Amino acid sequence: MAYKRQFYPGKSIPAANRRRYLDPKQNLKKLRDIPMDDVVRIMGHRNPGEDYKSIHPPIEEGNEPDCPIRQLVTPIEGAKKGDRVRYIQFADSVYFAPISPYQRAWMYLSRYRGLDTGTLSGRQIIEMRERDLEKLAKEMIDNETFDPALTGIRGATVHGHACRLDEHGLMFDAWQRYEWDDKTKEVVYVKDQVALPLDRRISVGKPAKMEDLKKRTTIFREDGVDMKDDKEVTMYGLRIHKLRTFAGFQPFNVKGV
Repeated sequence: MAYKRQFYPGKSIPAANRRRYLDPKQNLKKLRDIPMDDVVRIMGHRNPGEDYKSIHPPIEEGNEPDCPIRQLVTPIEGAKKGDRVRYIQFADSVYFAPISPYQRAWMYLSRYRGLDTGTLSGRQIIEMRERDLEKLAKEMIDNETFDPALTGIRGATVHGHACRLDEHGLMFDAWQRYEWDDKTKEVVYVKDQVALPLDRRISVGKPAKMEDLKKRTTIFREDGVDMKDDKEVTMYGLRIHKLRTFAGFQPFNVKGV
């Protein structure tokens, strides 16, 4: 019998969204189209049009010893060219952002190759060869896992994901990398991800309405969908957390959990 990959239990909206975001066969909905040059400006690693910096010669020009793993694994484009490794980091608000940091990690590792990722409470960093990273970053900013108000592109001082939203529904950012535009009703970036001023304002579009966000989110909340309301999630998801805790600190209590 062929193995059928499983992603996440549950019948609730957040559980279904988690499965959809994790499944590489599911095409994520594109909500905006930010020009690649503007994505590059927000990331701040190079100037638009500038050549990619390299850390080693192109693989085809190298003289590496024969390796069976190298024969099995097809390198991503940036690795072929010898690109340096760069990063982008997203912060996701606890107030019904489309996705949360640790689900970002699951999603990236499920959908992409050649990346490294790290997760903290409100932030999630992706490290990758530069040209491949830029394509991934644009896709993530354009699609439904990004909301202009509740998703922040922050390379440093990322705190604010758990603070109250402002009068326009924007997540707090200590460096004020983005701001509300009263004329267009859009969120615009005025600084790059490490808070260096941009030479021009970059719009990332209008924030979604809260009723829409609650349909797209992967976040369980008591004022939305409570994890305890989804019996399948509670049965499997919470049991996994209990086993991790008991097995780590009280392995003698694992039996019967």
